[in-house]
Amino acid sequence: MKTASTPASVLIVDDIPQNISLLNAALMSEYTIKVASSGQQAIDICLSMPIDIILLDVMMPEMDGFETCRRLKENPQTCAIPVIFVTARGETKDESMGFTCGAVDYITKPIRAAIVRARVKTHLALHDQNHALSCLVQERTEELDKSRLEILHRLGSAGEYRDNETGLHVVRVCHYSRIIAMALGLPEQEAELLYNTAALHDTGKIGIPDSILLKPGKLDEEEWKIMKTHCAIGHEIIGANQNSLLKSAATIALTHHERWDGSGYPKGLKGSEIPLCGRIVSVVDMFDALTSVRPYKSAWSVGEAVEEIERCSGGHFDPQIVDAFMLKIPELTAVQHQFVDVVVTT
Repeated sequence: MKTASTPASVLIVDDIPQNISLLNAALMSEYTIKVASSGQQAIDICLSMPIDIILLDVMMPEMDGFETCRRLKENPQTCAIPVIFVTARGETKDESMGFTCGAVDYITKPIRAAIVRARVKTHLALHDQNHALSCLVQERTEELDKSRLEILHRLGSAGEYRDNETGLHVVRVCHYSRIIAMALGLPEQEAELLYNTAALHDTGKIGIPDSILLKPGKLDEEEWKIMKTHCAIGHEIIGANQNSLLKSAATIALTHHERWDGSGYPKGLKGSEIPLCGRIVSVVDMFDALTSVRPYKSAWSVGEAVEEIERCSGGHFDPQIVDAFMLKIPELTAVQHQFVDVVVTT
């Protein structure tokens, strides 16, 4: 690809040497010229080196210019290269076919050197402008995505600050969720989605009174009934949305306390009725809750927590997820050590 200090590369594709010579003479003083005598050779060249623009004849043996252009446009590696047809076929239907195939321009022979130079210069400038605009859009999109993810994690931490001053429970659960998702063989994109949306699993705690959330002892029946509403509250806060991030977050908030055997809440879903994201977060949320200090309990050891989760396989938890969990104990423990809650003493 050309830079400020290197000329653009032009690929001339024609099976007649005299035509190649004429185009080369018109352009060689300003551009680096590459030559192909067939459509397949042109495709091979474009796949093997950077080409900035293609001048393509139509009437060639084996594969004509129209088919060559189609194949270039179908390949993600070559589809962005501008193609200008340079051909003796000057009928309107031929020109229309050229644009339909994906060309940016159509020059009929016999060529005029000044016209060829002007068209090449124009389309290279347009291509550069479009590329720069595309890069800018991508950069802005990435900035927006980062902002959205930061908002998700901060909103997730808001709920945790109610009963966990550091909010690191959210951070650990996010990391744990991604580890288990990858262990289950989920695509990296899905694992990353889970990492970002697991942050909102306990957002509904915002709506639970402090007298219940911070109670140092066991909750009574009425208090426990109120505590269990945090799933529905979180789902309502996030809302119904078709955006993949918010949709996943809302699902996790609603279902992360459902149990494999149907004894969970709020809907009593059973087995595969529970979305996979909710089943994963259920396991890692329990692991972190058991190994963390809470107002009503001291922290369990990792060994004790692992034994409890293994005991609950097939009851509280999806056995397949527990199996994946068991394989990843070292990685989970490493995350736990990396994000340790800060104990504030007065």
